[in-house]
Amino acid sequence: MPIFLDRHNLTGLSAADIAEAHRKDLEVQERYGVRFLTYWFDEARGTGFCLIDAPNIETAMRVHDEAHGDVAKDVIEVDLSAVQAFLGRIADPEPKTPAGKPAIDRALRAIMFTDIVDSTGMTHRLGDERAVEMVRAHDALVQRALKDNGGRMVKHTGDGIMASFDDMNASVVCARAIQQAFAAFNASSKEALRVRIGIDAGEPVSDSNDLFGATVQMAARLCQMADPDAIMISSTLQENVSGVQAASRGQHRLKGFAATVDVYSVEWR
Repeated sequence: MPIFLDRHNLTGLSAADIAEAHRKDLEVQERYGVRFLTYWFDEARGTGFCLIDAPNIETAMRVHDEAHGDVAKDVIEVDLSAVQAFLGRIADPEPKTPAGKPAIDRALRAIMFTDIVDSTGMTHRLGDERAVEMVRAHDALVQRALKDNGGRMVKHTGDGIMASFDDMNASVVCARAIQQAFAAFNASSKEALRVRIGIDAGEPVSDSNDLFGATVQMAARLCQMADPDAIMISSTLQENVSGVQAASRGQHRLKGFAATVDVYSVEWR
């Protein structure tokens, strides 16, 4: 059956309220041949998201309606592997202790793009075989930093990597570590390997019909506009990190976004 992710406006409700609504969904689901796999809840933003295995959207929403009356307004069809990559789980989290309750996961994620500067020119200079070796060096350095900072690789873009972070601060720490790793690599390499990085933060279901669609697009645009060796972040990410020195780079009009965007750069040296 298809898998759906929905978005609820839950302003004013508590984690206990949402846990009870999820329990009611589970009580009703078998009557309709539906499985509610898990949920996420952001009390500060007043948003909630349910991951549902159902024949169609209408049937999934019928369960919500019968269980507690809170029918989602926004629903998208998703791939479980993509949900796992972006959000880190496709089932309810295990309690940290046998008697404890699962931690509340708010579904806000930082999305990072890395991009090898002038990868086409590098291929012309070095040839295909050597250029592939350089891309592999990039992948190894980035993946090591992701592993050290709790990032998950979502996909390889050919000359870069897209990754997801549960922790906003960790995404910035990781970006700095990546740039520092490339600086060390270049100090002992005949061929410099330089990258640019862009990071945004957002929710899984927004105005787009794609999982993290607007956030992915914003992070990619920030990466594209970054100078070599730079880290560019959005105002949304900047507002959700602490202890990070980010310099304003003013407002920019980015392709695909109607309004101008506040952009910040992060120093890593």
